Amino acid sequence: MKGITPIELSELINSATDLQLIDVRELDEHEAFNIGGLLIPLGQIMAEVENIEKEKPVIVYCRKGIRSQIAIQRLQNKYQFDNLINLTGGTDTWKKEFPL
Repeated sequence: MKGITPIELSELINSATDLQLIDVRELDEHEAFNIGGLLIPLGQIMAEVENIEKEKPVIVYCRKGIRSQIAIQRLQNKYQFDNLINLTGGTDTWKKEFPL
C-alpha cells in the first residue's frame, strides 16, 4: 500500500497537484477538523465508489491511518484501484506537523 506523509501531502497541495482527498472518518470528526477532503465515512466507502477518482492520485485519510488503510484495501480488492494513497498517521500526525 502506498503511503504519503503530511509534509509530502502539503507539498503536493501547495504545488497545485491535481489530486483528490477523501476523509473516511465520521461526520463529527470531519466537522471538528479536516484538511479539505470529501467526506465518505468508512462504512459508506463501497456505496460511494463512483465518487472516487480513478485517473489521479487519491489520498485517503482518517484520524490515525488505520480506517484509511481498511478503506484502501477494500477498494483495491473489489475495484482494482491503483491510485489510492494512505496518509501516514492520519490527521493526528497532520496536526503535529502543522499545529493550528
